[in-house]
Amino acid sequence: MPLFCRHNRLTANCPICSRELASERRAATPARPARTRSGGSRTSTQRRSPGVVTKRVARAADDGYRNPLVPGLRATADAERLASSLAWADARLEPPGPHPAVAEEPVQEEAIWLAFLLALVPPGAHELHQAIVASRPGWASGEAPDIPGADPRTVPAYRAWAERAGTQAEAFLGEPAWTPERRFGRSFERLALPGLGRTARYELLLTLGAAGVCEVAADALHIGKTDDATTLAAKRLLVSGDVMLLERRAADLAKAAGVRLGALDRALAVWGEGEAPDGEAPAAVRSALGLS
Repeated sequence: MPLFCRHNRLTANCPICSRELASERRAATPARPARTRSGGSRTSTQRRSPGVVTKRVARAADDGYRNPLVPGLRATADAERLASSLAWADARLEPPGPHPAVAEEPVQEEAIWLAFLLALVPPGAHELHQAIVASRPGWASGEAPDIPGADPRTVPAYRAWAERAGTQAEAFLGEPAWTPERRFGRSFERLALPGLGRTARYELLLTLGAAGVCEVAADALHIGKTDDATTLAAKRLLVSGDVMLLERRAADLAKAAGVRLGALDRALAVWGEGEAPDGEAPAAVRSALGLS
């Protein structure tokens, strides 16, 4: 490369020739291959945090509906769905309860055991419920059934919990002087076993009470830190993240609608999932929600 350019300047200092030389170098340099990433192409969206799942919840259009009992509602259609959900959930707690086989079992220990096994699967898994009823091992056998989706630690932990009290019935009874509501609350707390979440514990106690196997009645929704379907719906419907406020608003709703407090557990879950049970809600429920 000449030291002086055609403009009689140092080539490196000449604004014209230095640009021309730079262009020539770039043209002579082979292009680098495009970089590839393992694991597929990158999309324009940002990656979500591990364990975070988003779900689109269908909402009816705001038509001016307002009710202080359910401050989260803005549409009459959503209020209608809630009314039918409350009526359906309250009716399922009428004897013999959500699982008639529990009420039909003549031996109390076996009836409690069956209710426990049924609570290990989701409330809507009807075919699996039927399979458990048909093929369950007896409580006295000491066998641990293989239930799809259940935590393998739960059954041994439950057996140990019941054996410490002497029998299952004694474990749920607690103090003889307790009211059904207090018995429900204390049993719910004591059943915080590995793999036995809020939904399963609540369903177990509701089943035992509705079947007449144990004298228990829901004292609260027992909303916890884990957001199950009921908790998510309660926060959306009752517009609060404060547990005490949610519990108070839930109790007010149940009282005004004339339904059992325990009915709100499944009613809220079903409503929050966008379902609408069949059947007409009683006048008390419709009146509480301001539906004509």
